[in-house]
Amino acid sequence: MSLFALARQTIRARRTAFAAAFVAVFAGSALITASGILLDSGLRSGIPPQRYAAAAVVVTAEQTMSVAGEPAQRFAERVPLPVARAADIARVPGVAAVVPDVSVRAGLRGTAGSAPLVAHGWSSTRLGAVTLTGGRPPQGPGEVVLDAGRVGDVAVVTVGGIAASYQVVGTVVAGAASAFFTDEQARVLAGRPDVVDAVAVLAAPGADEADLARRIGEAVPGVATATGDDRAAAEFLDVGAARSFLTIIAASFGGAMLMVVLLVVASTLGLAVQQRRREFALLRAIAAGPGHIHRLIAIETALVSTAAAVLGAGPGVGLSLLLHDVFVRYGSLPAGFGFVIGPLPIAAAVVGSVLAAVAAGLVAGRRAARISPVDALGEAAVEPPRLGRGRVLTGWGLAIAGTVLGIALPLTLAGTAGAAAAASSAMVLVVAVALLGPRLLTATAAVLGKLGLGRPAAGFLAGANTRARSRKLGAATTPLIMGVALAAVQIFTATTTAAAAQRQTETGLRADQVLVADGGLAPAVADAVRRSPGVTAAVPVVRTQVLVTHRMFGESTTEPYAAQGVTPGGLGHVLDLDIRAGSLDGLTGDTVAVSESAAGTFGVDLGGTVAMRLGDGTPYTARVVAIYGSGLGFGDLTLPHDAVAGHTTTGLDDEILVSGAPGAEVLRAYPELRVTDRKAFVAARNDAAGAQSAVNLVLNLVLIAFIAIAVVNILVLATAARIREFALLRLIGAKPRQVRAMTRREAVIVVVAAVVLGSLAALPPLVGLSLSLTGTALPAVPPGIYLGIVAAAALVGWGAIAIPTRFALRPAAVAAMRVGD
Repeated sequence: MSLFALARQTIRARRTAFAAAFVAVFAGSALITASGILLDSGLRSGIPPQRYAAAAVVVTAEQTMSVAGEPAQRFAERVPLPVARAADIARVPGVAAVVPDVSVRAGLRGTAGSAPLVAHGWSSTRLGAVTLTGGRPPQGPGEVVLDAGRVGDVAVVTVGGIAASYQVVGTVVAGAASAFFTDEQARVLAGRPDVVDAVAVLAAPGADEADLARRIGEAVPGVATATGDDRAAAEFLDVGAARSFLTIIAASFGGAMLMVVLLVVASTLGLAVQQRRREFALLRAIAAGPGHIHRLIAIETALVSTAAAVLGAGPGVGLSLLLHDVFVRYGSLPAGFGFVIGPLPIAAAVVGSVLAAVAAGLVAGRRAARISPVDALGEAAVEPPRLGRGRVLTGWGLAIAGTVLGIALPLTLAGTAGAAAAASSAMVLVVAVALLGPRLLTATAAVLGKLGLGRPAAGFLAGANTRARSRKLGAATTPLIMGVALAAVQIFTATTTAAAAQRQTETGLRADQVLVADGGLAPAVADAVRRSPGVTAAVPVVRTQVLVTHRMFGESTTEPYAAQGVTPGGLGHVLDLDIRAGSLDGLTGDTVAVSESAAGTFGVDLGGTVAMRLGDGTPYTARVVAIYGSGLGFGDLTLPHDAVAGHTTTGLDDEILVSGAPGAEVLRAYPELRVTDRKAFVAARNDAAGAQSAVNLVLNLVLIAFIAIAVVNILVLATAARIREFALLRLIGAKPRQVRAMTRREAVIVVVAAVVLGSLAALPPLVGLSLSLTGTALPAVPPGIYLGIVAAAALVGWGAIAIPTRFALRPAAVAAMRVGD
């Protein structure tokens, strides 16, 4: 009989064991498929262009920064394109016309308040979707064409709260609320008369879009060209940000998920191989060599995992669509951003799942293949009393390494390096627990026995079974330990970060009032508020993200950091950043204040320099004048207001922090202003941060759900395989209720071991992350959430043992003894 035929017969004969492997690979394939779709969508997906749909090519400035050996970094703000480039583009053969375009968020004042609209230059109407229904196009700086109103009216249009009156000279039908000015006036409203957002190119008849884009890129250096759906990234800045988000999420979530899938599949197959030791021993006894055993395991695993991986790809596609809806709901993806469902992620998931399963099966079957037939028959009856020396040494070595990574390194490595070391220690400690599982379970059973669990007969049998079956039970318990550890690390890292950020925001914000407006506030508004009677200080704040280049572990790296721009005058009245060194009084010119965590990451101190790219890519090298502690609450970098405001997409302030109360005349002059108090503003900031936390929580819940499925799967496999053992106990006088009592006590050992060991594995990374993020060794662990993790572990572990036990006790004892291993 060929090995292939033997493998097929074995699969049919051992449906329970291979069903467990099938479920593990099926769920793993679904997760890998979903991660692959996220990555593929981050690289290729987007939304269809709207205003630029009629343009063959859209030309913009380079919106990304190339970093050697790293993925390109995307600038957070729009990089402007000099308007003079339009003439250069127009001279390229194949270009019929060019349309320099800007979009400005504005408002139209009326009796009911200010209605939001978007302002453009009149030439952008050549792109279509706009029809002049009355009057004429604007010809001077004081004229406007609206999609509402009447020709001859006077319209009051506001940008950043600053109002100006315009004569309505025409009306149009447009797809959205819009106002059209002369091209020059539109650029003035944008705050940058010499630049535009993009240049839309109308192609000459017969011109090929891709070829035209290539020729424009060659003729006009320093620009980026887009065709097809890529034009939407030039129109909507958040499309590029969404792609970066998906790529990062796929890399981080996918990496952690792949490690978990490998551990789960390896544990499941390892247990299945252990339950077949008698079979392998007989094969060895009838002259089967190690190579035959290896090939048999590889063929069996390949057959089962291929079917499971193919069938798991479908639910993986569904999972990716579910994640898409979650991302859109919480604002991580713009509405209309679709996912790419292509064959490559699905094929990669299937192939990767099969290869991982086969590799895990071969590793699990290594001992069964190399042990002598005589020893194999002995081990088929009784597990080896001791773990291998290499396994024990590796396990304790990883335990020590994980503890050092989790606690010691954050004490010596400041900033993100220490946090990364702490985060990585969780998986190291879980692997260590998996290797040492049999010993740790035996120790747990001994401790519980001393506490009284082993006094009744059922407790004695449970302790004896744990010691005798420590390898099988260890393999079955590892996923539950991993679930407790990862759930604790992921959830309590989020709670620790959120609690620290909220505490820093609440204690650091001293302003009596915070002024905000839809679309932002012009700098002139802050000047007017500052002059108002009753105002002690008024500090405008503009928020952005910068790219900082620094050295980590001897290598140059570039990373994004949250930054804010403020004016130093009166800053102490409205904001307390918890200054640890230096002073914010000198925050002018080419200077910067950095958080303590960022200072450690960058390796700088007072007087040192930080090289960065501002939001629009402008190089900026700044001298450090202060180091502060409230980086989680207010961003890792604080820059002079003017250094930031001129390099954001709108050039407007996000809010004005006020000490005192502005007079009524200011509020009447700027009706777009909304006044919030300190408590409401902090709550709004926390809600915004909570949306990102919610996305991370959903991803972690997906991973934890997979682990829960794996735990149930592997515990059911371990319990169902004991049908002969239960039958033998009944034949020698045990009642079914006594057998169930024994397994309940075994479940107690499993759950207690999983909770205790999982909590211990989570402790070093949580302490290290807390040290890196907050400077304290006490992470924020809400008791209710921790009890929820314990309850979930107890429910899963208890149910996965108790329910299969009841099914295993249904056949008569004599009939059950005739069941194979």
